[in-house]
Amino acid sequence: MSCGEPHETDCSEILDHLYEFLDHEMPDSDCTKFEHHFEECSPCLEKYGLEQAVKKLVKRCCGQDDVPTDLRAKVMGRIDLIRSGQAVPDHDIATAPASQES
Repeated sequence: MSCGEPHETDCSEILDHLYEFLDHEMPDSDCTKFEHHFEECSPCLEKYGLEQAVKKLVKRCCGQDDVPTDLRAKVMGRIDLIRSGQAVPDHDIATAPASQES
């Protein structure tokens, strides 16, 4: 997606990191870069608005469920592995023995 105009930051970079922006998981300097891009690129601004609306809807509809502590620890461990560049185990977090499912 692009408006066809040249930008200081390419549309593909903006869209690749959109959820980091939405989740406030990037440095302020990068946030400023995104905000500037949205000011001059209506297709990316539209995509941002859509993703923001979906995120709010999911939070409203599903945000009340408690996450089991062990699941949160497994997910956070997987995220830490990915961020550090280490090999991620082949088994899937969602693949749990039937006795552990609720």
